[in-house]
Amino acid sequence: MKFTDGYWLLREGVTAAHPAEVLDVTESDGALEIHAPTRPIRSRGDLMTGPVMTINAHTPMPDVIGLTLTHFSGEQPRGPEFEVTESAETVPQISYDDDHATLTSGALSVRVARAGTWQVDFLAGGRTLTSSGPKSMGIMRDASGAHYLREQLGLGVGTSVYGLGERFGPLVKNGQVVDIWQADGGTCSEQAYKNVPFFLTDAGYGVFVDHPGKVSFEVASEVVSRVQFSAETQELTYYVIYGPTPKDIIRKYTALTGRPALPPAWSFGLWLSTSFTTSYDEETVTSFVDGMRERELPLSVFHFDCFWMREFHWCDFQWDPRVFPDPEGMLARLKARDLRVCVWINPYIAQRSPLFAEGKELGYLLKRPDGSVWQWDLWQPGMALVDFTLPAARDWYAAKLEALLAQGVDCFKTDFGERVPVDVVWSDGSDPERMHNYYTYLYNRTVFDVLRKHRGEEEAVLFARSATAGSQKFPVHWGGDCEATYESMAESLRGGLSLGLSGFGYWSHDIGGFEGTPSAALFKRWLAFGLLSSHSRLHGSSSYRVPWLFDEESVDVARHFIRLKLRLMPYLYEAARTAHTEGVPMMRAMVLEFPDDPGCAHLERQYMLGSDLLVAPVFSDEGDVSYYVPEGTWTDFLGGRTVTGPRWVREKHGFASVPLLVRPGAVIPVGAVDDRPDYDHADGVTLRAFGLERGARVTVRVGEVVYTVVREGDTLRASCGDPSAAWGLAAGEREVRARAGTGFLSLELG
Repeated sequence: MKFTDGYWLLREGVTAAHPAEVLDVTESDGALEIHAPTRPIRSRGDLMTGPVMTINAHTPMPDVIGLTLTHFSGEQPRGPEFEVTESAETVPQISYDDDHATLTSGALSVRVARAGTWQVDFLAGGRTLTSSGPKSMGIMRDASGAHYLREQLGLGVGTSVYGLGERFGPLVKNGQVVDIWQADGGTCSEQAYKNVPFFLTDAGYGVFVDHPGKVSFEVASEVVSRVQFSAETQELTYYVIYGPTPKDIIRKYTALTGRPALPPAWSFGLWLSTSFTTSYDEETVTSFVDGMRERELPLSVFHFDCFWMREFHWCDFQWDPRVFPDPEGMLARLKARDLRVCVWINPYIAQRSPLFAEGKELGYLLKRPDGSVWQWDLWQPGMALVDFTLPAARDWYAAKLEALLAQGVDCFKTDFGERVPVDVVWSDGSDPERMHNYYTYLYNRTVFDVLRKHRGEEEAVLFARSATAGSQKFPVHWGGDCEATYESMAESLRGGLSLGLSGFGYWSHDIGGFEGTPSAALFKRWLAFGLLSSHSRLHGSSSYRVPWLFDEESVDVARHFIRLKLRLMPYLYEAARTAHTEGVPMMRAMVLEFPDDPGCAHLERQYMLGSDLLVAPVFSDEGDVSYYVPEGTWTDFLGGRTVTGPRWVREKHGFASVPLLVRPGAVIPVGAVDDRPDYDHADGVTLRAFGLERGARVTVRVGEVVYTVVREGDTLRASCGDPSAAWGLAAGEREVRARAGTGFLSLELG
């Protein structure tokens, strides 16, 4: 929120107190505690009034330094709190001179001016990353008397800011006002389903504001040379995270807040949904599944949306007996077709659901201050919320899901979780304002834990809409309610790239758009984009999304890109493994891979899929597309032509084509199977080498097998494990096949 009227004045009714200088600095348990009066101390009389800001500088792990700002420390602590990892082995260095006190963690230092006016600098690599100067940090009160803590961190010339969750506006957040507050607002406004109080820059650092409630960011918008954040609280902690690269920042941020789990390989195949308000029964479902098989469209997951339950009963977790009289038999029949099954759920309990009376009697539903159950009619008549702060309520909710797993359900679409009231009392005493954003974390963790318990660590996967910091641990997330337009397709991509820059490893979206029915042309363009995303789902609101309902060419386009994705599984699953072990997302904004190329800073209509494939979706019926190619000679994966950058390229593509370029010097493993994602990726894999210079050596992992590919003169050689078991490809030869890993491997020189 804004506190000032221009640069010189405060807004009407606003008062501000800023640290003016350092009174003293003390050291305790590897942290610095700074006491900063908000007026210069010229005499003893100035020591008798406040306010005084207390700043604690501490470090949870190398290259990460936190500042905790406190005005009044007498408040009773109220949760919830984000789960932040601290390394017991972190030993900071603290030093003093006449002018400064400095705490250093790894390569990052925070330096506080002990003399003169207020100044806090964060330094690394021999330079100042960002600073909090005079009148940046503040204790603010608005006209209503509400109390805020505010910080402003300097923003260097040309520095771009990214992240803050899945946001559908411009990828670069400079000039934007962003409130971290969960909302069910679709994909076309400033509201967001996934709000994360973390941003990163292309200047070597990121910032995580460790406050689960509402945090208001003014990103070069109130003061254009600063990033401002504020929260209504007496104590506020933020962490500065040193990279130096954007990838390094994300690695360290996810080490702090949690790394994504690794989804099962089958989840990377195509998901087909009943859609939302359409009419369907087992016959409908079977016709879809048979239609996909008859048209040789590989399908991995079938999803039942809301109306698998009876109307006005969401959620009672009971199949509608009028439509699905034999759910166990139906699920068994789907399983016999080698399909996984997903069902829609949410954390809301409608009054007509028998679970409402049960939850009310047990005390498991969220209450108002007077002890009555909180209810409203938006979404479901008389609906209430499960109080996930109560362990018994979590167990009760989990038991309902366990019954579905026993029937044969494999995973859940965890919808909603954003519209959480604040005029309530949580069973554990949590602050309602802080719980508003955090509720989704408890909800999705509860469901994910059920899946881990009953399906195993390697099989657990969700399809979640809402999220906050740390929710990346419970994948996968999808982009919410988009419209069937090219504009919405583009805003969805912006949201996904923004989420990836906020620590989330995997992301999906509704192919063809959710609201409305796409034209055949739009559907085909969205198919290419959706099947070159981390996860791929055909889903809509009031119309089906099976390809043959659009036109026959849609079937051909779907087949082409489904099978392309499945052949790319050896490459994609290693990118997924990187997201799991390092936090670096599968779908990457160009700036993440090319932070030193200024041409990539604002790119939001193209992305890197993994480290080596550039994807530029087509956003027009006619197939016109323009995209940027970074330095080097890139190769069209589909056609073999080359494009040399850095430069912009304009092209026209048919529906079965999309710009898909391979990075110079890359080796792409391509699988031998194109009808399922969960196969032995090393068996029969082809290593396709692109633009390897003489002397180049590239290591490629496929499953448990590690290959080394070397260009020696005009010969390409590869080895697996034992270097003596190498094979080569000479100039003029197309491929050579040799026994490797668990099967045959082909080597191609591109």
